[in-house]
Amino acid sequence: MADETKMREALSKGEVLVRVRRKGIYQNLPFKLVRRRTACGLVPFLVLDRPLDLPEIVRVSEEYRLPVESPVGKVFPSGKKETDFAGL
Repeated sequence: MADETKMREALSKGEVLVRVRRKGIYQNLPFKLVRRRTACGLVPFLVLDRPLDLPEIVRVSEEYRLPVESPVGKVFPSGKKETDFAGL
């Protein structure tokens, strides 16, 4: 249930501050919620404009149960795909 509250918080606020490990140190980085038009419809992505290690991107995606996009690539929570987030 904690995942649901974090997901709802991100969807309502439009931005979340997440503590991540970047280049060996912990930082608080802002992830903005951007709705991208895809073939499935509008899909919300937590977007980071800086490169971040792939394991940290996966962790954030799993923690917030939302897709995450950064210069490294797009990551979806395990067991989910684009169609699961269309219309959120």
